[in-house]
Amino acid sequence: MSQGYLTFPNIDPILIEIGPLAIRWYGMMYLLGFAFAMWLANRRADKPGSGWTRDQVSDLLFAGFLGVVLGGRVGYVLFYNFDLFVSNPLYLFQVWTGGMSFHGGLLGVITAMFWYARKHNRTFFNVADFVAPLVPFGLAVGRLGNFINGELWGRVSDVPWAMVFPTGGPLPRHPSQLYQFFFEGFLLLIILNIFIRKPRPAGAASGLFLFGYGSFRFIAEYFREPDAHLGLFAGWISMGQILSLPMVFGGILMMIWAYKYQPKGKAA
Repeated sequence: MSQGYLTFPNIDPILIEIGPLAIRWYGMMYLLGFAFAMWLANRRADKPGSGWTRDQVSDLLFAGFLGVVLGGRVGYVLFYNFDLFVSNPLYLFQVWTGGMSFHGGLLGVITAMFWYARKHNRTFFNVADFVAPLVPFGLAVGRLGNFINGELWGRVSDVPWAMVFPTGGPLPRHPSQLYQFFFEGFLLLIILNIFIRKPRPAGAASGLFLFGYGSFRFIAEYFREPDAHLGLFAGWISMGQILSLPMVFGGILMMIWAYKYQPKGKAA
């Protein structure tokens, strides 16, 4: 193996350990993502004519956080370990074994947004367009958490920046978590928050989020190692890509609908 390849830095996944209490980097990333979303949402709510108050933001983000956690777990079990769930339904509640799905979390957040919109007499897209630009930062730090845990590594590669992961065998692999950190997180965050600086029709910002994430995730899956128990369907497409395709096409249709049928409103 070439000496040009990188070795995983072996960061301890436990950030702080006090007796039986352990705070892990991955959990801290969830809190960091939530804190950033709260800060950015409050900053936007404080602008004159935003149509939002800090109390409304707090309620919305709390509902969204529950949607992420519950939907993420349910989605992981049903999308990626359905056979295990059928044989042992209690596996759904065995959260200590790990496992979260972005696509499940997205469905959980969508459910929370529908509930919030109905409860507060808002349109769904008014809520969705406000939430969409808040999400990518959380996705970014979540991928950093995956990297620190040394999980969800990429496919075997000979690129100079390929990395040997302790649980990935002796061969160097794409650090695909960092690719996802940049494209699905950092870059999408910049794109969305520049996009909403000008008035956009209802549904445009959330449509752009779906299209942007779905596209970046579909591409990233070509560098990410497929789940061992699933492999590639038809020999070329992963479960992550299958779940991302509806996001891509749905986002395109939403943006076409928004610009064709919706009047421009205030920037979300």
